[in-house]
Amino acid sequence: MKKLFIIAILLIAGMKSYSQEFKLTPYTQYLVENPFVISPAYAGEGAMNRLRFSGVFQWVGLKDAPNTQTLSYDTHIFENSGVGGILYRDKNGNTSQMGGQLTFAHHLTINESNGQYISFGLSYKFTQFKIDVSGFESIGDYNPNDDPNIGADISSFNSNFDAAFLYRLGRFYLTLNTANILNKSVKVFDESEPKKLRNYYVYTGYIFDIQDGEYEIEPSVYFKLFESDKRSITDINVKAKKITDDGYYWAGFSTRFINDQSFDPTAIVPMLGLKKQDFYVGYAFQYNINEASELNHGGTHLLTLGYDFETSKATRW
Repeated sequence: MKKLFIIAILLIAGMKSYSQEFKLTPYTQYLVENPFVISPAYAGEGAMNRLRFSGVFQWVGLKDAPNTQTLSYDTHIFENSGVGGILYRDKNGNTSQMGGQLTFAHHLTINESNGQYISFGLSYKFTQFKIDVSGFESIGDYNPNDDPNIGADISSFNSNFDAAFLYRLGRFYLTLNTANILNKSVKVFDESEPKKLRNYYVYTGYIFDIQDGEYEIEPSVYFKLFESDKRSITDINVKAKKITDDGYYWAGFSTRFINDQSFDPTAIVPMLGLKKQDFYVGYAFQYNINEASELNHGGTHLLTLGYDFETSKATRW
């Protein structure tokens, strides 16, 4: 029994650090008006300073179900640069992760007449991962809290870097990103944990203007490749937006594929959002349609609240 508890701890730690990889799964936050969470090159690239708070709730109704909260902010500084930061907390039963990200981006205009410019971004990330053993329940006469093989709470601290490139030409955009540039330092859990956590991802799309700007249609693709085992995922997305006098409202749909599984879709995600003057709200619901659908327990809910405000700096690089 003691060995089972130790193995369970190692498995939880390995799975957690491997799946999160120093960067929380973006779900559909990048589609719900917050692309900064997937690419540091977006820091300060727009006309508005963006403040976003997101809550992700999985397996609703299940005790100790995974939940994540993210707070992000980015703004432009000087004439051609931007900065931003992200704080997050992720909890899953007895495991928890807290971390942050500091970002600097630089934006260069190639041709102002056709809206062509490039951006470069770099982020420093830090993560504190912890397993709380105080909540382990006794089984018969065995109390895991009294077991010297388990001991006190287990935690580890790691840091890493992301780098990104963003290209815009009018309504077309393309961002190339490398996450977790450095190898992971394995000290606490198990030497068999993966040390190379680098992954590469591409996000690209085009915004179609319809009826002289009254409507917009935005198809996009998000592709992510994991260096360690060469697995990859693809999101195919589409959003439709109606522009109003004091903001806009939109609806969209996303489908996720695991590319080495014959491109069978694993999840479908309907989305909608509304911006009223400076305030923003967005919602997405992810429903698994593969083998994991039995664990949905209400699916995954994402709620994003935001506030945008202007500064005196330039609105376009």
